[in-house]
Amino acid sequence: MGVLDGVKVIEVAGIGPGPFAAMMLADMGADVLRVDRPAGGRGLSIGNASKDVLARGRRSVALDLKSPEGLEVLLDLVEGADVLLEGYRPGVAERLGFGPDECHARNERLVYGRMTGWGQDGPNASRAGHDLTYLSTAGVVAHMEGPDGAPAIPINLVGDFGGGGMLLVVGVLGALVERATSGRGQVVDAAIVDGAALQMAMVYGMRAGGMWPNPRGQNLLDGGAPFYEHYRCSDGGWVAVGAIEPQFYAELMTHLGLEGEDIASNQWDMARWPEFHGRLAEVFATRTRDEWAADLEPTDAVVAAVLDIDEAQEHPHNQARGLFIDAFGVRQPAPAPRFDRTPSATPSAPAAPGQHSAEALADWGIAPDRVAKLQEAGVVHQA
Repeated sequence: MGVLDGVKVIEVAGIGPGPFAAMMLADMGADVLRVDRPAGGRGLSIGNASKDVLARGRRSVALDLKSPEGLEVLLDLVEGADVLLEGYRPGVAERLGFGPDECHARNERLVYGRMTGWGQDGPNASRAGHDLTYLSTAGVVAHMEGPDGAPAIPINLVGDFGGGGMLLVVGVLGALVERATSGRGQVVDAAIVDGAALQMAMVYGMRAGGMWPNPRGQNLLDGGAPFYEHYRCSDGGWVAVGAIEPQFYAELMTHLGLEGEDIASNQWDMARWPEFHGRLAEVFATRTRDEWAADLEPTDAVVAAVLDIDEAQEHPHNQARGLFIDAFGVRQPAPAPRFDRTPSATPSAPAAPGQHSAEALADWGIAPDRVAKLQEAGVVHQA
């Protein structure tokens, strides 16, 4: 059960942002049916499909969508669905026969969610790409400082998941709300390049207002400010400092014993930021990461230990929030957001391609005898 209980979603399996969006909808209680390829390929492999957290919370049907019979099964499923998600390059779903026109002819209330890197139009629309190329074109990574001054590689969080999957979920939920008034579904064109650029909105405002004037690595939020930076400690660990507001900065200076130095009274003297970087680096290098964290995390100095993926699971705050859960033998992030009345769905194990074909198709209104015949013909595949 969850806030999306009763919402039925078809996920035509892909990689990255599409599965992430489907996972979020399933986490909120939607009945998500993943349509896999007969061979089980979903593109980028994590090595063990049973541990694929992005695939949690839904059942799988393996359909041969290149066959007329397989396509007909998908379109029959569309008739009872609220949402369809697909992540093909523009025009591929149409060539296969389940583009928006074909689906809306079966179900005009369907919200058709499209997840691509470049979007449905534009010169790059049909070209290959990945998270990093979308972020580069959107003007994002040029403003992230990496090793030796090179642009940073922010895993694939900013593009695939922040700019892609989250954007698709927001679009789908918005379309579902609008449908309650109009009675009609619509097409959601979610592109990673669009979402990545959108996340730069505050930086555009800061740049227009003169608060982002310098090259990469020399501005307020990109490592230029000494009070918004990572510092290495005596044990080789790191702490993150985010004391932007003057009251937090003053508390940081007090706890570091720097309240009587120039650094304390000249926070916004950008010309001296490199000097102040060096002073803070000297101070933080005198103690271990955990010693600094024990003293500063309980204060408003806005300092935190930089934790790795394993350490984060043990932090008292994260444990108190239930931020990580154990499901199907995998430690993983818990469903979010949280609701005070309707709980999020409990994640179930990732389904192997075709694992629940007969059961799931029957639940979605496909007659069992028809499923049996399709299985015999090799159109529906059972794991």
